Amino acid sequence: LQAFISTMNNVSVISMFFLSGFNDTNAHRTTFFFLSLLCYCLIILANVSLIVIIIMDNALHEPMYILLCAICMNGLYGTAGFFPKFLWDLLSPVHVISYAGCLLQSHIVFSFACCDVSILAVMAYDRYLAICHPLDYHTLMSKQKVIKLACIFWLTPVCLVVVSIFLTYRLKLCGSYINRLLCVNWTMVSLACFPSETVINGVISYLTITLYGFHGLFLVWSYIFIVKRCAGSIENRAKFMQTCVPHLVSLFTFIVTVLIDITFMRLVSKDIPEALKNFVAIEFLVIPPIINPLIYGFKLTKIRNRIIRLIARENK
Repeated sequence: LQAFISTMNNVSVISMFFLSGFNDTNAHRTTFFFLSLLCYCLIILANVSLIVIIIMDNALHEPMYILLCAICMNGLYGTAGFFPKFLWDLLSPVHVISYAGCLLQSHIVFSFACCDVSILAVMAYDRYLAICHPLDYHTLMSKQKVIKLACIFWLTPVCLVVVSIFLTYRLKLCGSYINRLLCVNWTMVSLACFPSETVINGVISYLTITLYGFHGLFLVWSYIFIVKRCAGSIENRAKFMQTCVPHLVSLFTFIVTVLIDITFMRLVSKDIPEALKNFVAIEFLVIPPIINPLIYGFKLTKIRNRIIRLIARENK
């Protein structure tokens, strides 16, 4: 496929990108389409159901459940930036994306990942206060405060990513082939004609990584104190198993999927099957949005009981 390139000031101006990651899907595109559609429908059903249950039940209007609602909304946001275009490409003979569409998709995917880290950090802080400072919990973590925190921690990565995308937009690109199923910021930066122009992009990327690295350190710090506090109390151990285990599962799932993707980006090899590289490239947009609502729905007693009551009411 020839790239849609026009010439301006003797530098190639890219208007479309070719997603070459789909080359390996042509033989089984129908199967991949129906499996992907089923997966996306499951993500929407699970996350929307949990959001509606939390919003409709006044007993669930507590900080922990508000944050769970936020992480489900973020899952819908991130997958909406990937699945519709992905499903369309599976049925299309030509796998291209416009320059503006690539910028938008990379913005959504990057901000989704950053927002997940932020919300998980606030959830860790919430569990730390609930277990280590139960008497001050409702003062330090009210519904109003947790909503403000969620908004701040959502807007911050969005603003950072907007800056990063703007810096990418100013680059002059000399390539139109992206060897992935979706657009991410680093793939566009790697196509820059003049590597010297990408220095600022690199600085912003490392600053963003450092910022969210501190989020990770805060998560570890929180759970060190939580575990210490729970070790000497049967009641706290029960609370830990009930409310902290789902959070740890979400955290572990997200970290593992992102680290695997980053590792493959850095250590990509021609010997690795294309299908495996494709799966690794999209797993953080598939596994966490499915796991989060399911693990919380089954593990948290109030949500589980609410689901059981709804099912029982429907069967009458």
